[in-house]
Amino acid sequence: MGARLALETSAARLVGRLSRAAGRGGGTTLPGKLVWKLDPGALDALAGALPHGVALVSATNGKTTTTAMASSILSPVHRLAWNRSGANLASGVASTLLAARDAELGLLEVDEFALPEVMRRTRPRVVCLANLFRDQLDRYGELEHIAERWRDAVAAVGDDTTIVANADDPLVAALAEGRRRLRFGVDDPRLSRATLQHASDSKYCIRCGHPYRYGAVYVGHLGDYRCDSCGHARPPLDVAAREIVPDGLQGVSFGLVTPRGEARIRLAVPGLYNVYNALAAASLALSLDVELDAVVAGLERFRAAFGRFERFTAGDRGVLLLLIKNPAGANEVLRTLEEGGVPETLVVALNDRIADGRDVSWIWDVDFEPLLEQAGRIVVSGERAAELALRFTYAGFPRERLDVVPDLGKALDRGLELIPPGAELVVLPTYTAMLELRRIATERGLTRPFWEGDGAP
Repeated sequence: MGARLALETSAARLVGRLSRAAGRGGGTTLPGKLVWKLDPGALDALAGALPHGVALVSATNGKTTTTAMASSILSPVHRLAWNRSGANLASGVASTLLAARDAELGLLEVDEFALPEVMRRTRPRVVCLANLFRDQLDRYGELEHIAERWRDAVAAVGDDTTIVANADDPLVAALAEGRRRLRFGVDDPRLSRATLQHASDSKYCIRCGHPYRYGAVYVGHLGDYRCDSCGHARPPLDVAAREIVPDGLQGVSFGLVTPRGEARIRLAVPGLYNVYNALAAASLALSLDVELDAVVAGLERFRAAFGRFERFTAGDRGVLLLLIKNPAGANEVLRTLEEGGVPETLVVALNDRIADGRDVSWIWDVDFEPLLEQAGRIVVSGERAAELALRFTYAGFPRERLDVVPDLGKALDRGLELIPPGAELVVLPTYTAMLELRRIATERGLTRPFWEGDGAP
């Protein structure tokens, strides 16, 4: 390490220690922000110092969970630099690498807009591209804008970089063409939806613009697609999930088919979307030459990333947090709830901060109606609780069974008050609402801060 970088990293680590001593979670990002401001090239040097290189994970939905699953697989094999707190901009990546003084391998979740810059600077061994859904249009614009940035970034990396791509996503699958690659997808038509949801995104052929014909539709626009006009279709799967068996809110099992053999996986988190996350994590690990037995063991010991499927106890009642943040992700959470049995009482919380997206019109593209037909009472909360109340009222949910409680702490209390002892309250928050609810739970001693144990310098 050069003298300048040593000075910069020492200063950044001091900032991190002071931030944590003050009780602030910013210790996970402030060191990297300082280094990034002083010398953006420091990220190149920090990544280059890792003896086993860098693996990156990016997606609109599920990148935190996918990276956590990959960590569960890889941590017995490598000493990891992993941004477990979800700090996924360039500054968060820099903070992670600063913290991991003896790490061998960088395992880094990366924001989809920041991915090209992080790829350019870290020269990754593996890049996992899991999906592209419509998300935060006020920040990112349309899907094709992100896809174009990813396309340019993939074209710029060396031939020794492996692209792990979701074959069920037309935009993502195309990025791996002509590259060293491993492509994954679901192969179980029994779980196909009858039709594309109205909120689906990539409905049209990326080559000729003709509508795709789907042999199976799994999550949003993910599935087995084919264009009858030009013949563009889902490519062959290198890694696949077959014979999927959901188990309500308890988990899901599936057959994992890989070039190295087959195995049965039992995940402790539910939903078809988590099968996709597991496929992405398994494919990433296999591309790093991890043995299949280690992949299976890592996936089966995995427990949910914070806020994604997180349980904690509040007195004689339970709380289950299920993050929702865009139409595709929310629809899959709701689908999982429907399969497991819709609870009598729910709390749904909507914020509109930068990390959530200022434009909350996406809630009108979420298929809440099946849930509303079965729920007994709903507490709506967050900064845009009124918009949720309007959405649910228009969908026909009785106003007298709807509590509008904008304050998140009071909404949590109201939800717990409405359920009997021994029951579990399901809470569906957007991203910053989830963070705020976790802060409230932490202050009440119900859970721990999400950055605790992150290894920040």
